[in-house]
Amino acid sequence: MQISHAEWTVMTLVWDSQPVDARFVIDELSGPNKWSAATIKTMLHRLVKKGALHHEADGKRYLYRAKVRRGDCVRRASRSFLDRVFGGQAAPALLHLVKTSSLSADEVAQLRALLDAKDQRND
Repeated sequence: MQISHAEWTVMTLVWDSQPVDARFVIDELSGPNKWSAATIKTMLHRLVKKGALHHEADGKRYLYRAKVRRGDCVRRASRSFLDRVFGGQAAPALLHLVKTSSLSADEVAQLRALLDAKDQRND
């Protein structure tokens, strides 16, 4: 399942606040993104058709919940990005991100600890 950049914005709001109704999503996203209510309702409908969201009637409104876990979507999007941009190779991607990103001392320490743990598992 491919989720567009705009749909990620909607999904993030749903993951963080579910269940949500369309009015809540419109109120939260229309101003900052300059999206119309119709655009947001279209995205909700598309996400339901894609199987990313589930909706259920609650009186005159629909409540939306995620049908997919955020971690699963992140894994799929990450794999797709790695395949498209770095030929599926993680090391060049990581090197690029480390070289071009501003990292705090704590983030560097976390990376070092992850690499050390990975290195010990490979021994």
